[in-house]
Amino acid sequence: MEQQDLNKRLLLALALSFFVFVGYSYFFPPKKVTQPIEQTADTKVSTSDNPAPNTLSTAEQKESNAPVSKTSTDPLLVTVNSKTFKMSIDAFGRISQFELLENKYQKDGKDLKILNPQEVKPLEIRFSDAKLNEEAFKTPYSYSGNSRVDVTSAPKTITLTQKLSSVTLTKKITVQSNGAYSIDISTSSSVPYFVTPGHRPMADNSRYLLVRGALVKGKDGVMTIIEDKKAKGDESFKDVVIASAFDRYVASTFYNFKKGMNVSIIKEKDDNPLIFVEGSQNLHLGGYIGPKEYKILKSINPELTDTIEFGFFTFLSRPFYKVLLWIENLVGNWGWAIVLFTLLVKLILFPLSYKGMMSMQKLKDLAPKMKEFKAKYKDDPAKMNMKMMEMYKKNGANPMGGCLPMILQIPVFFALYRVLLNADELQGAHWIHGWIENLAVADPYYILPVLMGASMWFQQRITPNNFTDPLQEKIFKWFPVGMALMFIIMPFPSGLVLYWVVNNTFTIGQQYVINKAYAKHKAQAVAEHHKKG
Repeated sequence: MEQQDLNKRLLLALALSFFVFVGYSYFFPPKKVTQPIEQTADTKVSTSDNPAPNTLSTAEQKESNAPVSKTSTDPLLVTVNSKTFKMSIDAFGRISQFELLENKYQKDGKDLKILNPQEVKPLEIRFSDAKLNEEAFKTPYSYSGNSRVDVTSAPKTITLTQKLSSVTLTKKITVQSNGAYSIDISTSSSVPYFVTPGHRPMADNSRYLLVRGALVKGKDGVMTIIEDKKAKGDESFKDVVIASAFDRYVASTFYNFKKGMNVSIIKEKDDNPLIFVEGSQNLHLGGYIGPKEYKILKSINPELTDTIEFGFFTFLSRPFYKVLLWIENLVGNWGWAIVLFTLLVKLILFPLSYKGMMSMQKLKDLAPKMKEFKAKYKDDPAKMNMKMMEMYKKNGANPMGGCLPMILQIPVFFALYRVLLNADELQGAHWIHGWIENLAVADPYYILPVLMGASMWFQQRITPNNFTDPLQEKIFKWFPVGMALMFIIMPFPSGLVLYWVVNNTFTIGQQYVINKAYAKHKAQAVAEHHKKG
C-alpha cells in the first residue's frame, strides 16, 4: 500500500475511533444505580451475615454474598456538621450518609447525598467468626455524647462502644472540617476482623465512559485499579498505604503511610469490588470521604492526590491536571485556564505542526504529478512507488508528515477529556457569567457545539488535502456536522467543548500563518528557478 493511501486511511481510522470512544458510553450506558433515599427511623439497615474476607473460599463467598436487611429502631447515633458537609453515623458505628452542602453540588435545590443506604457503608466491621459477626449486626453501639457535633472550628472525637458476648469493641472517630478523619479501633481481646471504607460513593449517574471502583496503592508506589464489574473477589495486597473506593468526583478512602495495611477485595453483586482492611487489637487508620478535590487532598497529605484517577491516560492526564490547576490559580477562572492551556499546547507542538502542514502543502502541489505516475506505472507498482519516493525526496515532502500533528493531538485530547470529565474543581466553575456558569455541564444554549462544528468546517476549508477516494472525502466533509450534532445530543461538559473550539481557532490561525509562509516559499522557489533558467 502506498504511503499516501496509508496516510488517508490512518486519518479516517482516527476520526472513526473518536466516535467509538466517546459515543459508546452514551448509547450503551451502564446500568442505572439506585439513587440514595432519605434516611428515617423506619429505614432498613443493610447488614450482612458474611464473614470477613479470607475466611471463605471464593465459591462460598458467592453463595452468601447477599446482604440481610434488619430493622433498627434508632438508626442514627450522631450527626457531624461542618460548613461543607453533614456526616451521619448509625447505630452500628458506620457512616450511614454523607451530604455535600456547597451550592455547586446541589441537585434540584437539595444537598447531594453520596452514599446509597442500600450498599455497604464506610466503617462497617465484619468479624471472621460467623457467629460473632451475626451477633455484631444485632447489637447496636452505645454512645453517651451529644447527638449533634460541629467540627467547623476544631476536630471532634466520637467514641462508640459495642459490647458483645466475647469481646468489647471501641471505635474512636476524630472528624475534621474538611472531611478527613482518623479511626481508632480497639478490642478487649484479640479477635480477627476487617473494616471497610464501604461501597464506592456515588455523586452522579452520567453516561460517560468513566473509571469507577477500587484503587490500591502500595508502599512501593505501585497503584492497582480494580474497576466495577471486573473484581475477581480473591485479590489481596500487603503493605498498602492507600485504599480508596472511588466514583467520578468522590471517594471513600483509608490510608496509613507509616505501617501500611493488609487489604482484601471481595466481590459484590455485578462483580463490583469491595475493600476490606485487616484489623488488629489496636488499629489506627486515616480516612477521608468527600470530593476528590486536589487542594483538600493535598492539605491532608500530598500523596492522597494519587486517588484522583483518570483511567488509562492517567500518565498524561495527571501532569495536564496539575498544569491546569497552576494556571487557574494564576488567573482565577477555569474557562480562561482551559484557553491558556490550549494555547500552551499549541505553542509546544507548533514546530511539528509547522513541518506537518508545510508537508501537506507540498503534497497538494505534487498531486497532479502523483496521478500521472499512477496512470503511467499502473502495471508496475514497485516502479511507481520508487518514482514517487524520488519525487518526495526531491521536493522535501513527507507523505506521513501531515499525519503527525493529528496523531500527537489524539492522546492530548483524550488525556484532557479525562481531566475535564473527572476534575471536581470544574463543578460550579464559570467561564463567562450569564452564559457558561458551570464548566462541568453542557452549554445550556448549545453555542459552543455550534462554534465547534463551524470552526472545524472552516479549518477544513483552508487546510490542503489531496483525497482521491470520494467516500473518504465525503466522510471528512460531513465530519464537522457529525461532531456538532453529537456534542448537542450528548451533554458533554462545556469545558471539554471549549477546549475543542479554542484548539480549532488556534489551528486556523496556525494554518493562515503557514499558508502565508508557504506562498512566500513557493514564490522564492519560482523566482530562483527563473533565475537559473
